[in-house]
Amino acid sequence: MFTPFWKAARAHWRLRPLWQAPERLPSPDLAGAPEGRHLDAIIPETRPDWDAGFWEQATPGEAGAQARLQRFLAAGLAGYAQARDQVAADGTSRLSAHLHFGEISVQRVAAAVQAAEVAEADRERFLAELGWREFAHHVMHHYPHVVDQDLDPRMAGFRWARPLRATLDAWERGRTGVPIVDAGMRQLWHTGWMHNRVRMVVASWLAKHLRIHWRHGARWFWDTLVDADLANNTQGWQWVAGTGADAAPYFRVFNPVSQAQKFDPQGEYIARWVPELAPLPLPARFAPWQHPELLRRVAPRYPRRPQVDLAAGRAAALEAFAALRAGREG
Repeated sequence: MFTPFWKAARAHWRLRPLWQAPERLPSPDLAGAPEGRHLDAIIPETRPDWDAGFWEQATPGEAGAQARLQRFLAAGLAGYAQARDQVAADGTSRLSAHLHFGEISVQRVAAAVQAAEVAEADRERFLAELGWREFAHHVMHHYPHVVDQDLDPRMAGFRWARPLRATLDAWERGRTGVPIVDAGMRQLWHTGWMHNRVRMVVASWLAKHLRIHWRHGARWFWDTLVDADLANNTQGWQWVAGTGADAAPYFRVFNPVSQAQKFDPQGEYIARWVPELAPLPLPARFAPWQHPELLRRVAPRYPRRPQVDLAAGRAAALEAFAALRAGREG
């Protein structure tokens, strides 16, 4: 459980002296390297520029990590507790990839946040997010099988749906017919990053409405997320799927329409990443299948309806969970 873990960790955490980076590091001697082992041979220039969207969003390296941290401290930390879930706003730190690749340390980020003159609620909320990262690594250390198996053995025998390739393709490419899900998946495909709130929504759609095992989603995220940390990626998926440590109960199924209305109230995020829906009025932008004639006229190539009816998908998931529970109790 995260809460007792974090309470214990927070009570014992003390800022440690931070080492500054050395002014220079000796470079390796590549004079005798075998042919084809130089970096320009290992990483050739790519054509076409499939990664252009990533470079629009990120600056890899230590300097980029420091710049991102300073921007967050100046403009993102104050108000973080409320803004972090607003998917159209730049309310998160966007440090996850830098942390994953070791371009900045958790200790350095935590020290900077601890020293910031902001409301305690904002500071503690952000530090708790770093705590979730540590929690995931502790879980994986003690239970290494969680990277591809359910942590909760009670989920063994759950009636997962057959993962049809066409269904997975539609989810991966942002063609599910559910705007907030499609927006997230297209953001991921274009930039290698997705807002954390939307990660939960798209994961719930796959694991609960479609009832496809979380491993399939975790593998896609592993291939496409720049910040695809093994511990955080798998534990995030298990949390949503209801199979992991401190997991959301299986009967908690995210409603993608109400999630979009709450966390993208002006539909800006949807309009940016699913631009064919931008001309729709706001109510139709959240659930276009409820306005079939308008959808056909404005966005004729967008799916006419979701992959599964929202109420039917939720009911089927709850029925499968009830059957599993009845089998255990029987």
